[in-house]
Amino acid sequence: MPKLTAKPEPLEVDLAHSAIIVVDMQNAFVSKGGTLDIAGIDLADAPQVVRKIRGVLDAARAAEVPVIYLQMVYKPDLSDSGGAASPNCRKELALHLMEAKPELKGKLLTQGSWDSALVDELAAKPGDLVITKTRYSGFVGTTLDSQLRVRGIQYLFFVGIAANVCVESTLRHAFFLDYWPILVSDSTMAAGGPSALAATIFNVESFFGWTVNSDELSACFAARGD
Repeated sequence: MPKLTAKPEPLEVDLAHSAIIVVDMQNAFVSKGGTLDIAGIDLADAPQVVRKIRGVLDAARAAEVPVIYLQMVYKPDLSDSGGAASPNCRKELALHLMEAKPELKGKLLTQGSWDSALVDELAAKPGDLVITKTRYSGFVGTTLDSQLRVRGIQYLFFVGIAANVCVESTLRHAFFLDYWPILVSDSTMAAGGPSALAATIFNVESFFGWTVNSDELSACFAARGD
């Protein structure tokens, strides 16, 4: 098995049992006019993250490593948001914004909205798997775990936005389920700036997994494809 130059230490991975998890690369979290932008969160790093992820995905597909998209989407009536009894409606950003600003209702992270759509630059390709979710962790209320297990996947490479919210939540959950989680550290961006990203990287490297940069990972994929 190839050995990645990962942190906090090198890690052997079996690419035949690996997948890329693309977390929430939607207009909501990447584009001007989306949920994060409306909330006043700096998106300056988003274009670079998109470019990095596109390179990783190109290399993964060439090496026949599965690509799995997670996409945060609510039903138009928000019946899957948890309702008043759930803290999700108080803390999840799109739901909070729609409650605070009635003119946004039905426009943020709801089915069919521009906000909920994957960004054009990272559109899913034939053979990719897209799984919709309604909670920060991609494992909650979805088929993600069963889809991974039926494919024999053990190693998960995480890219996407936001590093400190849905990416980290799903990565931690993967660790609890005995997957091997690896964060591609330059292919993600935090909601809250560099210090928030640094905290996520610290958490991953110290307690929940490993980190690797996109060039190292793409080179590993390319070597498999040769």
